[in-house]
Amino acid sequence: MIVGDYVEDYEAMVPFQALRALGHQVDAVCPNKRKGQTVRTAIHDFDGAQTYSEKPGHLFTLTADFDQIDPANYDALLLPGGRAPEYLRLNERVLELVRHFAAAAKPIGAICHGIQLLTAADVIRDRSLTAYPAVAPEVRLAGARYVDVGIEGAHVDGNLVTAPAWPAHPEFLARFLEVLGR
Repeated sequence: MIVGDYVEDYEAMVPFQALRALGHQVDAVCPNKRKGQTVRTAIHDFDGAQTYSEKPGHLFTLTADFDQIDPANYDALLLPGGRAPEYLRLNERVLELVRHFAAAAKPIGAICHGIQLLTAADVIRDRSLTAYPAVAPEVRLAGARYVDVGIEGAHVDGNLVTAPAWPAHPEFLARFLEVLGR
């Protein structure tokens, strides 16, 4: 799981905890940070405004050193949303990691703005996926087909599992676990 400051709280913590509860080894990493350090999270809520509102979240503890991650040692990649992806996509090593998982056809789960890492890595051309609706133009510009599944839906295209936001967790996690072979 690649995270950064102002990652969406629920989109990082819920999958992290759920996958660990099911016995999966899950590491959370962030560029320029080491194991044991934290990132700030943000809680995005849908409370009637034209877009989500943002409130302070929790401190999320990293479980591995970003610089020492070898993607060959991992079976899947999870990309939560929030504001973090808008700057994580500027880090070439992050994009290399995303490209590794895509080229190896390993499971990739991306939710909300996490899809921005897929568009920046140029790995979704000719694929179909969903995202937070404000990311739909980026999906299309990256050569993919945007699928509107509603706020509680998820979409699967081969090894790629995507969802628009945290209200989709039940569907997103169920589909991600299927792609993982559980």
